[in-house]
Amino acid sequence: MSYKIDINDGTATFIINRPEMRNAINQSVMDGLETFLSKVEVDDSIAYTVITGEGDRAFCSGGDLSEFHGLQTADQAYPMLSKMAGLLYRLSVLPVPVIALVNGTAVGGGCEIASACDYRLVSSKAKAGFIKGTLAITSGWGGASQLFTKMNNHSAALKLLSESKVHTAEQLQSIGWATGVYDGNAQDALENFISDMRKIHPSVHKAYKKLAITNWKQTGLKERMLEEAAQCAKLWESDAHHTAVDNFLKKK
Repeated sequence: MSYKIDINDGTATFIINRPEMRNAINQSVMDGLETFLSKVEVDDSIAYTVITGEGDRAFCSGGDLSEFHGLQTADQAYPMLSKMAGLLYRLSVLPVPVIALVNGTAVGGGCEIASACDYRLVSSKAKAGFIKGTLAITSGWGGASQLFTKMNNHSAALKLLSESKVHTAEQLQSIGWATGVYDGNAQDALENFISDMRKIHPSVHKAYKKLAITNWKQTGLKERMLEEAAQCAKLWESDAHHTAVDNFLKKK
């Protein structure tokens, strides 16, 4: 199974289970995320949601190029891009706190997934970056729209996106992308984070999240994420993108 779903003691966890592919996203994982979201959206007993990757090497390395490189035109790419953008919008507006447990490398779409969450707990050994520019495309799952909405530092967000570089956990914390940086065991760090949150009744977290969601809806976040997907789709069909992907796959 390319993903795991665990719901226990009020915490719902989605685990990308493709460690041999650095937890890259394929259609199966997307379908699993949709199933997961549908469960969380209707289960009032869930107080917290966690997204993470299997193993300790990668949180998520983005889209699986070996599967998605077959998409050649904008019309072919947009359904995949818009589907994932829609899923990440649903993730971001879940009525409970959403925590990205970034237990390893997060690049490209992996950063977009983490950016859709409310909190990002990042391993001190992990590196992350919006590297889509190196493939001659922009973020396509709504990650840029999430950044511009949630980060209070416009220039830092724009620089993070446009430079397409990989950064250390400490660097990401300094600009406000990483909520916290941890050493040691990921689950211990998560339990410590949630234990602090559990000191406050879940209804309080849900009430504040509702206010945040109302604000995001007023900014047209969903529509902007879908427009971002459409913009990426236009770049996707360019010769520059296909050449960059071919060169990347040859190096692997």
